[in-house]
Amino acid sequence: MQTDEFFACIAHYSVSDLTNQLYFINTSKCILLHLSVSLQKLFSLSQESGRSAAKFIINNNPKLFTKDFAEPHIPCLMPETVSLRLEEVSEEALKERITLRKVTAAVDMYDQLLQAGTTVSMETTHSLLDLICLYSDRDPVQDGEPQTDDAEFGEELKKRKARVRRASDFLKFTWKENNNAERIFNLLPERDTRCYSALIRGMVKHGAYAKAFSMYTDMLNNRLTADVHIFSALISAAPDVRDKFNERWDLIELLNQMNQQKVRPNLLTFNSVLKSLRRCGFLAKTQALHTLNEMKALGIGNAAIRVFYYLRDLFLRACFLSLQCLDSKDLELGYKIQSLVDVGENWRLLGDSFQQSIYYGRFFNLLCMMEHIDVVLKWYKQIIPSLYYPNPQGMRDLLQALDTDSRLDLLPSIWKDIKTLGHDNKPDLVEELLGLMAREKHSPEVQESFAACALDVKSVFDLRPSIEWSAASLSHITTLLLRFPVTLFPAVLLYSEGLLNNFLSVCHSDGDPQKAVELVQLSAAFCLPTTWRLAKRALAEFDLTEEQR
Repeated sequence: MQTDEFFACIAHYSVSDLTNQLYFINTSKCILLHLSVSLQKLFSLSQESGRSAAKFIINNNPKLFTKDFAEPHIPCLMPETVSLRLEEVSEEALKERITLRKVTAAVDMYDQLLQAGTTVSMETTHSLLDLICLYSDRDPVQDGEPQTDDAEFGEELKKRKARVRRASDFLKFTWKENNNAERIFNLLPERDTRCYSALIRGMVKHGAYAKAFSMYTDMLNNRLTADVHIFSALISAAPDVRDKFNERWDLIELLNQMNQQKVRPNLLTFNSVLKSLRRCGFLAKTQALHTLNEMKALGIGNAAIRVFYYLRDLFLRACFLSLQCLDSKDLELGYKIQSLVDVGENWRLLGDSFQQSIYYGRFFNLLCMMEHIDVVLKWYKQIIPSLYYPNPQGMRDLLQALDTDSRLDLLPSIWKDIKTLGHDNKPDLVEELLGLMAREKHSPEVQESFAACALDVKSVFDLRPSIEWSAASLSHITTLLLRFPVTLFPAVLLYSEGLLNNFLSVCHSDGDPQKAVELVQLSAAFCLPTTWRLAKRALAEFDLTEEQR
């Protein structure tokens, strides 16, 4: 479809209609009954993609979306007003450009005002510096526009090479020397704390950490007092300008300077402290407790989600991810941690979907080792697959729990779950399942279900030629079929002569004549035409006892 045709088709939509349509297009392909971790991530990305696509189309074609059926009016669903209305050189025109986040246009207007001899108010100058520093002297990139190349990756991005890069890392601009923010700052006849605050926060945001501290020193030399925003920004940048943990903490202790300058810290300040403490090694936990006590002394609430997030990293990450209660087999402690997770929205403290999967995997492993099988199965139904999409090891833990409590009769149902979860292509896991079923005899009803399960396993493997049968798996299936009732005999005709000959060859290489005899008996029981050839090979290739002959 051509672009004009596309816009003609969507012109009759309201803004909310278009948002819903694009959201549906991007997410409908990802909605499944059971979402794996990767599909959950794809689903979230599709949601964001739908929103971004709708926003891009709306903002670039505002005339096509004049209908507004929403009651009450929802401004965020309407096209953004991005066109300039004031063209004359005036402070009002400058304010308009600042409001519309037109960085380049705002700087040009400011320069024109200075050239015309017009004095710009300090309030407007503050807003202009804020805008320039927020976007690092560049116009903000609109959704859907190509990114401009930036040769300078910046100090912050260089220090993130050890982890996987996020898209947001590449969207960040780095601070350039002598940019318009610094130029305008140097042209000011008087510079107050607010001006310094804009530049220092901009430098920290865009990776110029050392320069931010240099600017702070310059401000103190000019006998100005920093505000709480300056201190919060510098505290968050402290780990990036010092290498040793002790030196980092000494720099974080700008709180002492705040006290000397009689600047009261706020919640953002303490969030910056806790965030920086995550990079202070062995000092982190002790100083975090002191920080919390300081917050209480100042009457600053510590119930903010960001505070809990940093505390999770400092104290609970080892417990959630390593689950020390697992190492000590402390089931009671495991339940206590899970009870905390179940309160309100505490589950968010577990982190992203990957970390949540690790936590629930460790918790489920602890249950399988220490809890009764009935309780294990209760948790199994509760958390799988909505909260935990088990990997093959998780399913092995469950198989071992069933074996420990003698509930092997449930193995056929677990095989169905293994198929649903996509682990039926793991030969080792399938071999362990078959081995448990074939290890000993059970009641006729159970043997019948085991035989049906074995045939289902065979049918799955037959559909996947790339998966090779192991000798143990073939042996287990043969054993299971030899035990099952006559009512299921015809199903064995699914066996091909080639498979039976291959199995006989495996028996020969393993030196197992008894399995070879059982194979011939199985073939004879079903009156297969290849029986005589199998018997001839067995007599010729194996050293059989008189009874076996």
